[in-house]
Amino acid sequence: MARLFAPWALALLLGAAPSAAFQTSVSQPSFACSASSLCSTAEAEAPAATAEPAEKPIQKSRFDRLKANYKGFMNPVNEEFKDFTYDDFASVLETSLVAFNRNDIVKGTVVQYEKAGALIDIGAKSSAYLPLPEAALLQEQTSGIEDLVDLEAVLDFQIISDEDENGQLLVSRKRIQYAAAWEKVTGLQDEDGVFDAEVVAVNRGGAICLVEGLRAFLPGSHLTGRIPDESLVGETLPLKFLEVSQENNKLVVSNRRAVVEAQMSDLSRGDLISGVVLALKPYGAFVQVGGMSGLLHISQISYDRIDDLEKVLAPGDQVKCMIIDHDKVNGRIALSTKTLEPEPGDMLKDPKKVFEMAEQTAAKYHERMEAERVAREEAAKEIGLGLGDDLDDISDMSDNLESVLK
Repeated sequence: MARLFAPWALALLLGAAPSAAFQTSVSQPSFACSASSLCSTAEAEAPAATAEPAEKPIQKSRFDRLKANYKGFMNPVNEEFKDFTYDDFASVLETSLVAFNRNDIVKGTVVQYEKAGALIDIGAKSSAYLPLPEAALLQEQTSGIEDLVDLEAVLDFQIISDEDENGQLLVSRKRIQYAAAWEKVTGLQDEDGVFDAEVVAVNRGGAICLVEGLRAFLPGSHLTGRIPDESLVGETLPLKFLEVSQENNKLVVSNRRAVVEAQMSDLSRGDLISGVVLALKPYGAFVQVGGMSGLLHISQISYDRIDDLEKVLAPGDQVKCMIIDHDKVNGRIALSTKTLEPEPGDMLKDPKKVFEMAEQTAAKYHERMEAERVAREEAAKEIGLGLGDDLDDISDMSDNLESVLK
């Protein structure tokens, strides 16, 4: 087609085109706008361009989007605390929690058993822990935590630690019971009374007894008429305290003191008792009377002189003696067989006869002692009457002397 147009024709065409186009656009402006849909749209939107920009839509959170799409059951929402913040919660928590200090005694509820203890609700941020060794003062080797505390039981507990990294405290029942036991023991010591306790173990030096849950030592020398062997375990003995020291955790008891005091309360001078010779000494013999030991001095064995005590008595001999003196505080008694001799020297000649006639001789001895007592009282009364007469004579002489002087 380039060949059909001459160069001059092409130039003419190019030069005329702009003016034609310009004339068309100027002479028919309304036609151009009405023919174009874009023109009308631009005119409609022109005022909006001059107005203020519209607000951006609020961006929903992921929870709101999920909530809008959820079609299941919706729990009713309490709008009362909708403005309650985490700071408010921390403030309430701070004021409602009780401060717990070491050694405090608190109420707690056993809520759960653990392998080596139990969880206790004491109102702290987390449950306190009760270790098995702290669950009770008295425990058997086979005792489990369920044998010592019951679930849902409300008990007193002592705090024995500070909070760990998890906010947990350690508590104890044993220490409360330990303090209560010492308080009872101190009261028993003040009363100085006789109490019963069970023997739980023996050793070479004596026996171990349980007193209000505390382990007390019973020395073998204070065990009456028994040897501390395994046969003693499980028996209940009457005891009295020898030493009580909570500071040193020391508790010493005596069976002999309890027995002696019980017997001494029923003994008095002049009583006839039976006993067994325990040992011989150069100054006399020791005689066991019930649970106590009495001294039969060599001067109280017979009215006759004794040169060799072993020819008269021997350990293990059964004897009858009369009490001539006693010390109830220290549990000591002084004995005599010479007061039971029908005739002076019978203990050297025929001890068997002395013991067979002991009751009769003791009765005669008492009659004689009573007669002597009455005689002494009469003599004292006569002395008092004679002294009164002498005082009357002295008074009369004094009156006569005053009259002469006047």
